[in-house]
Formats: sequence, structure tokens, C-alpha cells
Amino acid sequence: MELGRLEYLQALVTEFQVTDSPEAKEQVLANLANFAYDPKNYEYLRQLQVLDLFLDTLTEDSETLVEFAIGGLCNLCLDKTNKDYILEANGVEHVINCLSSPNEETVMSAVTTLMYLTTPQSRQQTTALPVVECMLRFSLSANRRLSNLATLFLEDYCTLQQVEEARNLSKHTALGIPLPKD
Repeated sequence: MELGRLEYLQALVTEFQVTDSPEAKEQVLANLANFAYDPKNYEYLRQLQVLDLFLDTLTEDSETLVEFAIGGLCNLCLDKTNKDYILEANGVEHVINCLSSPNEETVMSAVTTLMYLTTPQSRQQTTALPVVECMLRFSLSANRRLSNLATLFLEDYCTLQQVEEARNLSKHTALGIPLPKD
């Protein structure tokens, strides 16, 4: 008998919760993040509280789990209901913390997620001074993907005043936030 979409996603969530194998957790979370890409799954993923699972996983020690969790959130936050949920759950703070990851994909997903989460109401948080300082630093990266994405963030989501204030404060030395490894 073939499982329906909801039942299959429920089986993945259950497997993630009960397995003790780090590799199995990574595989399941990668699958859930991939399913988060399809808008047909949004309602099911909300029903199964996968947004909370992704948000909770952002604080894990495993860089791989964090990478998949932020990737899943990035996929989900294009939907207004999901975006609102993430914002109400204080998700921006967790996403900002991902900017200090040594994992390039985690950082790229975090920057993109901040872009998607920016609304008139959340802009103050998504473009706070430490974030702008970090983006200035990333814009100087030798990594073209990161440099281009950070530059886009600065140009499209920050005011000239914010960028200038961050530039004057930091002189491009966002201490404590290392560049991701290539």
C-alpha cells in the first residue's frame, strides 16, 4: 500500500525524532528540507510542526543538521503563513546566529532567509547593525557567491544610512563572525 504525502512526511518526522543515528537524522532532515521546497507540502509541514523542528535544530552542534534546517526554513519562508510563523517564533534571531557558521551553505541560506523574512515589521531586526556589519564583511569575501549575495542584501534591504553607520563602526571587521570556509 502506497503512503499518502502526509503519511510519508509524518513517517520522516517520526524517524527523525526516534532515531539515535546521526547519519539517519541528517538524511531525514535533508529529505524534509527538500520537501519544504514544494508549496504542495507547506500545509502538511505546518501540520506536522516541521517549522518548529527546523527552528529547534538551528541550535544543534552538528553543522550538517544546521545546514539542512536553515535550508528547509529558507524554502518554507516564501509562504506568507510560514514567514509569519517564523517571525512570531523569534526565528530571525536563530537565523542571524547561522551567519557565524563556518559552513558556506549554511551562511548562504541564512542570508537568503533573512531577505525572505524582511517585512516592514521585521526590517529593524533583519537589518540590525550587527547584521549590516556582517554583510559588509561578507561583501568583501573572495567567495563570489557570498560577496554577491551580501552586496545584494546591502543594496536591496538596507538604507544608505545603515550601511554608512555600520561601515563607520566596524571598518569591515565584524568581530566574532568568521567567514565561512570555502
